[in-house]
Amino acid sequence: MTVMQLVFLVLAVVAVGTAVGVVTSKNIFYSALLLVACLFTVAGFYVLLEATFLAAVQVLIYVGAIAVLILFAVMLTERMMSKAARAWNEQWWVALLVAICLVAVMLYVVLTTNWQISDAATPADAIVALGQTLLSTYVLPFEVASVVLLMALIGAIIIAREERPVGLPSEEKEGEK
Repeated sequence: MTVMQLVFLVLAVVAVGTAVGVVTSKNIFYSALLLVACLFTVAGFYVLLEATFLAAVQVLIYVGAIAVLILFAVMLTERMMSKAARAWNEQWWVALLVAICLVAVMLYVVLTTNWQISDAATPADAIVALGQTLLSTYVLPFEVASVVLLMALIGAIIIAREERPVGLPSEEKEGEK
């Protein structure tokens, strides 16, 4: 077994373990932290595939932006962090059935597809072409995504704000009475 295969196996175990932890954890904050770890392992897979640009994008965009946004949204919504919040859904069996069907379809596709393997090296200008495409052809979807993420953050702040009775601007006033 080569070092690359060993690193792949370690990354695979960590990725699957953290992904399972994301969906099975009863604490949404811990689920978000496990999601960050899972996204880091995906960046490790990109490094193994010698796609360092995609690894950097994975860390910057998914770990650095989206996962941090999820953590802020979770921490700002006080109801989600409370012990009284219910973490179990009565329709778990529907989700399990859908997950089993999706796994069956993915296994069918993986096992029946004739995968082509190429020994050709990656072209030297591939990263330059990718960057030019992202900043010219796909600039509008990136801007739309940034506006949607900003709206989600503002929404989390609005939801997290406590409703205060008129005449009581802060909790300090309640303690004085």
